[in-house]
Amino acid sequence: MPHSLEEKKRVVTRLRRIKGQAEALERAVEAGSECAPILQQLAAMRGAVHGLMADLLDGHVREVLSQQPAPSQQAVDETLALLRSYLK
Repeated sequence: MPHSLEEKKRVVTRLRRIKGQAEALERAVEAGSECAPILQQLAAMRGAVHGLMADLLDGHVREVLSQQPAPSQQAVDETLALLRSYLK
């Protein structure tokens, strides 16, 4: 999870962008737009979500691995579960 105020602002900005993409996608579907542009928007939204997930996961793994003297088994297990869900 982002800890600094600057990191939190970046994450919230990215989430708002994703929300805007989802709202635009909803409007396109309601308007009966062609499939190709809808699929392109959906792919862009998926890319944005995956990018955000990767960045947050990166920070989480770095935080867990930097625990002193060593990360707990529970922290390792939770991180591995996150990785598994991300890779599905």
